[in-house]
Amino acid sequence: MTNYLKFPLKMAFVALSLCLFITSCGKDDGSGFETPDTSEPTDPETPEPMVATIVFNEGDESSNVTSAEASGEAGGTVSGRVIFTATDNKQKRMYITQNISGQGDMPFGSLNLTSDNFEKELNRDGSIDLDGETRMSLDFTFELPVPQIDNGQIVYKFWTTRGKGDFRDTDKRLALGVGTITVSVGTGTNAAAEVRNFTNVKLFAPAQDGTTESFFSFLNEEVYRINEGPEFRAFWDFGYYYGASGVSDGNDASFASTATYDASFGFEVEGLAPGADEDDMENETLNQTFFNTSTRTTADFDGITLSGELDAIVASEVEKITNLAVGDVIEFVDNYGKKGLIKITEIEAGFNTNDFIIFDVKIQP
Repeated sequence: MTNYLKFPLKMAFVALSLCLFITSCGKDDGSGFETPDTSEPTDPETPEPMVATIVFNEGDESSNVTSAEASGEAGGTVSGRVIFTATDNKQKRMYITQNISGQGDMPFGSLNLTSDNFEKELNRDGSIDLDGETRMSLDFTFELPVPQIDNGQIVYKFWTTRGKGDFRDTDKRLALGVGTITVSVGTGTNAAAEVRNFTNVKLFAPAQDGTTESFFSFLNEEVYRINEGPEFRAFWDFGYYYGASGVSDGNDASFASTATYDASFGFEVEGLAPGADEDDMENETLNQTFFNTSTRTTADFDGITLSGELDAIVASEVEKITNLAVGDVIEFVDNYGKKGLIKITEIEAGFNTNDFIIFDVKIQP
């Protein structure tokens, strides 16, 4: 009996061994049969693409990641992500700025943000409206554009606010942030900062109903009608009027900071002061700009190219300047500490709404 069983037992052992070998070298396709593993092996030397991520968690600040870095190529993009989680502070807006090669933080509202529970909506000032669940928690991914530069850094800043904020003042109604994503191109070294140069800026004598373009912004080089409302009021740095209080020599062309405009002009202009129905109007602040007559000539003005050439300017305590004339060069320091010069090139004297002043500006980035 024993002799008849030896061969079948040996065959069963061989079959079992072969089955175990196949099982160990294949993968289960779910059918109960083993199939060979034909997938491509993972290359351990090929890392996953990095996503520059910043994190702010109001409930656990130890987990915050306030800055991230990435390398990019001119004309390309790099991947970014922001994760903001609030507890008590409800986030109403997100602000983003872009600083190319150290030339200054500029409003940036063109990111294609993606999220499962958010549809991007830009406010008129370029900030991003937060709605629904994103007021407490947001997680956005995006591609950051890399400008056409050979060498330098592009710095993106991100923060959220509890109401209307200010692109030049990250503390204004700050909810969470400020985080930065720095993209390096080439050597990552910025060239010496040049001045920002605006030419042929034209402001008109104000109408009492606020319909004239009487205010100017150093932020984006734009002129504004006074009645354009709360979305842009934080942009305005100073305004023009003709007829300064206490001036009687016939040359009444004047500039005044936004903060002191009504008092300097002597008349209230509709649209300058916050309305009672505006969000958080009791905390509204307007920009200050400090002026002084310069000893520099128009030729000196024309020859300035670098930011450092304006470092010697010292802020005055005066927020208005009167008796302006063609050829005057005026020193100023704005609300955010930037220094610059204004050169008056033309004045159409008068109080009428078609009377105007034209000037050039050079300001630190």
